[in-house]
Amino acid sequence: MIGVISLLLLGLLIADATTYLTFQNFLLGRLDAQLTNGRVAAVGVLGGPGPERNGTDQFPIGTIVELYQPDGTEVGHPLRYDFPSSKSTALPVVPRPLPTATEQHPTVLTLAGTGGISKYRAAIWPEDSFQGDYVVLAIPMDDVQASLSQLLTLEGLVGLAVVVAAGALAFLIVRIGLRPLQRMGAVAQDIAAGDLTRRVEPATPETEIGRLGLALNGMLSQIEAAFRERTRSENRLRRFIADASHELRTPLTSIRGYAEMLRRGAEKSPQDSAVARRRIEEESVRMSVMVDDMLVLARLGQGRPLDSAPVDLQAVARDAVADARAVAPQREISLDAPEPVVVSGDDTRLRQVMGNLVRNAVVHTPAESPIDVSVTTRDGVALMKVADHGPGLRPDEASRIFEPFFRADPSRSRDSGGVGLGLSIVSAVAAAHGGKVSVSDTPGGGATFEVEIPMGA
Repeated sequence: MIGVISLLLLGLLIADATTYLTFQNFLLGRLDAQLTNGRVAAVGVLGGPGPERNGTDQFPIGTIVELYQPDGTEVGHPLRYDFPSSKSTALPVVPRPLPTATEQHPTVLTLAGTGGISKYRAAIWPEDSFQGDYVVLAIPMDDVQASLSQLLTLEGLVGLAVVVAAGALAFLIVRIGLRPLQRMGAVAQDIAAGDLTRRVEPATPETEIGRLGLALNGMLSQIEAAFRERTRSENRLRRFIADASHELRTPLTSIRGYAEMLRRGAEKSPQDSAVARRRIEEESVRMSVMVDDMLVLARLGQGRPLDSAPVDLQAVARDAVADARAVAPQREISLDAPEPVVVSGDDTRLRQVMGNLVRNAVVHTPAESPIDVSVTTRDGVALMKVADHGPGLRPDEASRIFEPFFRADPSRSRDSGGVGLGLSIVSAVAAAHGGKVSVSDTPGGGATFEVEIPMGA
């Protein structure tokens, strides 16, 4: 607003100065015309019997006609165009010597005055009829100065009124224009207090402030999404730590108990000593496997790059089925992999994916339930499927089945059911290869896990 007022003030000053100078030149030009046109009358006055007979109406009251020698010495008495009634003693201050001039080109200049007249506009020229003396015709400039003074006062008052009015109008416009920003500031305080669901208004593309509102709302949406994701990540981390602590506590408690048994004298009973050592070893192995699985999840979650080499998923599936048949020879496990399916990836992790899926089906379904394993392709994507015909999954279980430490049956023994990291590793490995894993119902009952791996990965 200060800049606008300053610019307006500068414009007014330029306009007022231009008007003043133009009007001043106009008034001076009019005086000069009077001086030029009155030369003949002035000479007639000096040579005639009296001013009243020689057209004194051509000059304003107070006009002086006087003869001077070239050195500035006065010749006779001046003639004033307001006598005989006036008793004025006002005279122009004539320079000495007089300025050079000719009869055809008189010198016109402004002279100081005395006797109450501050300035005169005068024309000076030599006149042969007066034996080489100079004629000085001087018109008082009081009217000109009064007019210019009035103009200056008027310009000052008008300029002041315009500046005040413009300042008030600009202040009003700025206040009205800043109201949306004030509303934004109020909303910003709520947002700073923690309410990330608030949005600023206006948020429209029609105005600059509206476009600012759109940008702020977009930024707030991203910040809100980032905070939600951070909250979810923190909750997952807390749940992971709590679940890991819970899962590790059981083998540690067993190891501590059997160690206490050995310390108290299990060595006196060879049978108890053998059981204690075996259980300590088993729990240690299970705890080591759990830690290794958690380490795999942590590395995959950090986005560490995997090995990349050609991997034949047909061979991977064939080996996983062979391992499962060796562990559960009574199971009916079928393999449908008619041709090689090669992807670029980490052989160890992809074998872990297939092994975990097959083991999950073996462990969590009845012994008489068949398992179907297949490896196919579709639209440039390799598909690995493991379908069982067991009890299947409830919708709430299917939505959480890939979470770490989640078990569909919490009462299942940890010795047979694991700790719930196998499917989490499957999901993480698939994501690291640019793919995904999903679960659906098997026709006729059961669950089908499908892993998609881009063949260009």
